[in-house]
Amino acid sequence: MAETPPVVLTIAGFDPSSGAGITADIKTIAAHGCYGVSCITALTVQSTAGVRTVEPCNPKLVAETLRELWADLEIRAVHLGMLGSGQIAEAVASFLEEYKPANVVLDPILRSSSGAELLDASGRQVLVERLLRLATVITPNVEEAAVLTQLPVTNLAEMRVAAGRLHEMGAESVVVTGGHLDKAIDLLTFKTRRGIEQEVFKSEKRRSNSTHGTGCAFASAMACHLALERGLPEAVLLAKAYVTAAITRAQPLGKGVGPLHHLYRLDQQRRVPVASAEPEAVH
Repeated sequence: MAETPPVVLTIAGFDPSSGAGITADIKTIAAHGCYGVSCITALTVQSTAGVRTVEPCNPKLVAETLRELWADLEIRAVHLGMLGSGQIAEAVASFLEEYKPANVVLDPILRSSSGAELLDASGRQVLVERLLRLATVITPNVEEAAVLTQLPVTNLAEMRVAAGRLHEMGAESVVVTGGHLDKAIDLLTFKTRRGIEQEVFKSEKRRSNSTHGTGCAFASAMACHLALERGLPEAVLLAKAYVTAAITRAQPLGKGVGPLHHLYRLDQQRRVPVASAEPEAVH
């Protein structure tokens, strides 16, 4: 009998172009050998050219979906992406408080790269007052870290200060991702018995037009590695490597900012030759 894969739940919005959101998360989860289940928080009209419309889902439906999935499956990690509204954020926070999943990766999505607002003011309040404290690790990019902390975040020194502020606000562990900076630097800070420890991850920046959904892919990959019982530093390192490779191997799609190649590993698998029968001589 095949071994049961770890189950990873993603709670996020739906991007019909599949570069970000639920469908991108499911591809990322599958790429890491886990089984993905999902709860949609909002429908959007968008493409690689940007977000046109956002329609949050019914928060009661979100709450019922989460309870149903939890009752049925052993969920090893939860990824939180776009939440859409304060009511949905409240429903998700209540779910986390009641069931206390072991690994929660919060990607605090506030607006799209094209500028569309993806979380209203009440949702931001819930994120700061409840969700930060419920997450195992939060993964804001430099812009999100700046909005949450009301601090400038434009270099590594400012990333360290913002991460410290996020700890003061209740976050247990923080990864500030700096893919938007001139150098691709990510900063991991986490609480230990000795205090706050920090690790810096550096890599060359990939010049590419296929970067739609990098934050979603990184956070979902982090959730998978935690579900696979890897430590935070290793999870960051492997998630960063995955996103870099997915950008490098991306295929040109769409008229705007294209998606990563979430399933690039399928291209690397050897194809098993089809067995052929040799004809026998007729005597």
